[in-house]
Amino acid sequence: MTLEEQLQQVNEAITAIEVGGQEYWIEGRRLRRADLDLLYKRQKQLLAQINYENNPGSVFPNTSVSVFDRR
Repeated sequence: MTLEEQLQQVNEAITAIEVGGQEYWIEGRRLRRADLDLLYKRQKQLLAQINYENNPGSVFPNTSVSVFDRR
């Protein structure tokens, strides 16, 4: 499974929780979806990996450098 496919699944799981709630009942059984905090962390990791693969020459792809000369 590609990183993009994994990200799509994580995004779908996040949406399911945000729209339908963390827990629900079916036929008298309580079901709990994945932990939302863990899904957000995984989403962040996947986005970072995808960004890194799309910018292989950049060691710090989301970093900017500023130089302030105090003369």
